[in-house]
Amino acid sequence: MQKSVIDLNGKTILVTGCPGFIGSYLVIHLLRELTGGTVVSLDNLNDYYEVSLKEWRLKQVEKAAEDSPVKHVFVKGSIGDKALVDRLFDEWKFDVVVNLAAQAGVRYSIDHPDVYIESNIIGFYNILEACRRHPVEHLVYASSSSVYGGNKKVPFSTDDKVDNPVSLYAATKKSNELLAHAYSKLYNIPSTGLRFFTVYGPAGRPDMFYYSATRSLAAGKTIRIFNYGDMKRDFTYIDDIVEGIVRVMRGAPMKEMGPDGLPVPPYAVYNIGGGQPENLLDYISTLQEELVRAGVLPADYDFEGHRELTGMQPGDVPVTYADSEALERDYGFTPKIGIREGLRAFCEWYREYYRG
Repeated sequence: MQKSVIDLNGKTILVTGCPGFIGSYLVIHLLRELTGGTVVSLDNLNDYYEVSLKEWRLKQVEKAAEDSPVKHVFVKGSIGDKALVDRLFDEWKFDVVVNLAAQAGVRYSIDHPDVYIESNIIGFYNILEACRRHPVEHLVYASSSSVYGGNKKVPFSTDDKVDNPVSLYAATKKSNELLAHAYSKLYNIPSTGLRFFTVYGPAGRPDMFYYSATRSLAAGKTIRIFNYGDMKRDFTYIDDIVEGIVRVMRGAPMKEMGPDGLPVPPYAVYNIGGGQPENLLDYISTLQEELVRAGVLPADYDFEGHRELTGMQPGDVPVTYADSEALERDYGFTPKIGIREGLRAFCEWYREYYRG
């Protein structure tokens, strides 16, 4: 697919979902790498997990802004607030929008569907409507590997049929892709969806397994290993995710007219995944080794005594595995950071954050 090259320097960029995990890393990267412009962060700082971690991330963003030629503005609010979204677009007239704000979590969606509809459906619609009224050069938004559901074919390709989600969270993310396609076709809005695969790293989401397992082990509690450990995940380190996002931000799908005189949708979807699925038990063993190395746990810790193998949980899938060939072809990027390096960085951060 042909791309319109965007120089992000000097642009006004909206990043929703900062100081969320991916959003905070992305904004810090932009503040450090760009030579000018403005980045507006928008997040409601909800209490899905501890607000103190989000506040810590926001402090890291503010520190990066102190020495940056890029102006940074944080706005506390929800993308579900249409009046707020409209006001921000009216005021800032964004050139590029990166929508990372969403209610995350597969299992949480089983018992809390309302918040997923409010944020992931209505909130994303508000962003699309604002992009329609204030045309942007590129809308980049977070989708998820969860859209593949129980897909048996691996690796997962964006050409695969993804009409059978196994969680409400997955259904909302697939809905985002459908809505974005419709708006790209109707209003010629360049949009790119990114299907993230199991993102991890320092200051990540506490509901993710590597983080919650670390907390449990540090507290002397047992960790539950689902599907008796017979699971594989395409773990993707946060720095690789951010590098992929930034490259995609710089290359928007080209606007073109079709033979019928109507716009060809300037629309694309890509996987961003490690491309090397890891066995869950191997991943856990690496995590344990790095927790000992970092001094979070003692060398004689009884790991076997703190493991409980159990069956599959609702909404989960046994394997995720990304085919990221299209990302490499169109943007020259393939994730490259392995789990040993990534988990080592997380464990060292965890030690400093909780025990420093």
